[in-house]
Amino acid sequence: MTLDPGLPSEWARLHKLSPLLRSSRAVVALGSVVGTRQLMPGQHSNAWFDLGAVGLAAIAGTISWLVTRWRIHNGELQIETGWIRRESLRVPLTRLQAVDVVRPLLARMLGLAEVRIVVAGQGSGRTRLAYLTEDHAADVRARLLALAHGLEGDTPEPAERPVLSVAAGRIVRANLLAPGPLVLVAIVVGALALLAVNPTAGAALGGSAIALAVALALGLARKIGAEWDFTIAEAPDGLRLKAGLLQTRAETIPYGRAQAVRWVEPLLWRGPKWVRLEIDVARRRDRDRAEREAGASTRALLPVGSAEEAGWLLSRVLPGASVTPPPGSQVPRRAGWRAPLMRHNLHAWHDDAYMVCVTGRLRRCVVVVPLAKMQSVRWTQGPVSRALGLATVHADTAGHRFPGSAPCRDAAEAAQWMQLVPDLARDARQRAVKR
Repeated sequence: MTLDPGLPSEWARLHKLSPLLRSSRAVVALGSVVGTRQLMPGQHSNAWFDLGAVGLAAIAGTISWLVTRWRIHNGELQIETGWIRRESLRVPLTRLQAVDVVRPLLARMLGLAEVRIVVAGQGSGRTRLAYLTEDHAADVRARLLALAHGLEGDTPEPAERPVLSVAAGRIVRANLLAPGPLVLVAIVVGALALLAVNPTAGAALGGSAIALAVALALGLARKIGAEWDFTIAEAPDGLRLKAGLLQTRAETIPYGRAQAVRWVEPLLWRGPKWVRLEIDVARRRDRDRAEREAGASTRALLPVGSAEEAGWLLSRVLPGASVTPPPGSQVPRRAGWRAPLMRHNLHAWHDDAYMVCVTGRLRRCVVVVPLAKMQSVRWTQGPVSRALGLATVHADTAGHRFPGSAPCRDAAEAAQWMQLVPDLARDARQRAVKR
C-alpha cells in the first residue's frame, strides 16, 4: 500500500494530523463538562479521570486513522475502515450529487480540510475524507468531479467565473428580519412592563427572556457565520458555492443534479423585496449530525437576494422554469372551506419539463420539481377533501427536503395529472439521456 497522496488510484491514508482533529471534539465536550462541574457547588473534577478520557479519545482517533484507507479506482471512491467491525464503502461517481470541501476552524489553523461527498441514496455521513491538506482536498474534489463527468481523473480543474456574491450586511439584516428576534423583543418589552406592575412575575419572565435570548443569539450567529461571504461561481463542472466565517465550505453542485429548487419569500422580506433560493439534491433521510447541520445553510443557492438575482440563478439551474403562476393554476373556490387563509395563495401547474407548486401566505414558497427527476406521483384525499371533491398531488424525488405538493386541487384535475404527469416524466428522462 502506498501512502503517496498524489496517487489516488492506490490505497492511501488520511493526513497524519487527522487523529488530533477527530479527538478534539471529545476534548472540547469534556472541557465543557468539567467547567460546568466546577461551577456547581460541592462538585469537583477528578484529574486522573479527565486525563484518562482525553487519552482514550486520542487512542480512538489514532486507531480510526490507522484502519482507514481510501482510493479512487474504476470510477468509484472506495473507503475501507473499521477495526473490530470492518466496513468497505464503494461509491459510484456517476451517482455523485455534490462535493464539499469543509474547513473547520482548527483544521484551517493546521492547513487541513475535509472532503464530503453527497451521492444519490446516501448522505455524506460515511462518504467523507477527514482530513487532507487543503491543496490535496481541492485536487481530490477536481478528480471526483472529472470522473463523475466521464473525463480522465487527471483532468485539470476548470476555471470558474464568479457570477454573484451576497454582502455580509445583507446576510445580517435578513437573519434579523425573522420571527425569532421580533418575538424576543416582544418578550423583553412585556417583561419590562410586567416588572413595573408585578416585580416578582416580571423578574421571572425576564430570566426566561435572557435564556431565550442566549439560545436565539447562538442560533443566529451560527447561521450568519455559515452564510458569511457567500459567493457563487459558474464552471464547466457545475455551480460552485463558497461561504463561511469560522468554518468555510466550498461546494460544487454538478449541473443537472438538482432534485428540486425552492423559492422562498418570508413576510418580513417583502418590504426590501428579498427572496431565498434553495436546492435539494439526492440524499437519504437518516443523515448524520454534520450533514443535518450543514443542510440548513449550505443548500442555499442564494441566502438572500433580489427577485431578479434569484430568477437569473433559477434559469441557470433549471432552464425554462418559471415561478409566475399562469392562468388556471389556482385552486377552486370550494377549497376555501379546506384552507380558508391560503386559498388565494395556492397554485400548481406543470408543463413538459417541470411541476411547480405554490403554497404559503405568511411565507410564500414555490417548489419547482424537474419531471426528469421525479421518482413517483402520489394522490391523497382525506375525508374533508373527499367531501369537497378535492385532492392533493405529490411529486416525489430522490431528495427529501422539500418535495413538490399541490394541495386542494380539483379531484378530476388531480386524477388527470396522475395519468399525464408520469408520461411527461418518462419523456423528460429520455430527453435528458439523449443530451
